[in-house]
Amino acid sequence: MKKLASSAALSERADRIAQRSRADNWKKPPRRIESSECITCDSCLRGCPAEFGAIFDRGLDVVIVPELCSGCPACVLECPVDCIYVDEDWSPTDDAMWNHIELTAERAA
Repeated sequence: MKKLASSAALSERADRIAQRSRADNWKKPPRRIESSECITCDSCLRGCPAEFGAIFDRGLDVVIVPELCSGCPACVLECPVDCIYVDEDWSPTDDAMWNHIELTAERAA
């Protein structure tokens, strides 16, 4: 059963979205999904803790937004095909994806 996030944790997520940056205190690198191995089952999306909410459907792909990913293993534990890896060399998320995230956040509010 998925644990509900506190309002403070959700507020921190909203701040990361507004700033488009990772939390300074996160020591682990974010995760990434290898799209050529992914079966688009969305198990990782459902398993990602709400306080991070780092995984999104993007067209036919499922992606992890590195600025929202703490590097925790929750999604890895849910993935039936082991297609989620540590992303040491992550690059910033593009504007189109941030616009999608902001629209999604507005609908949820």
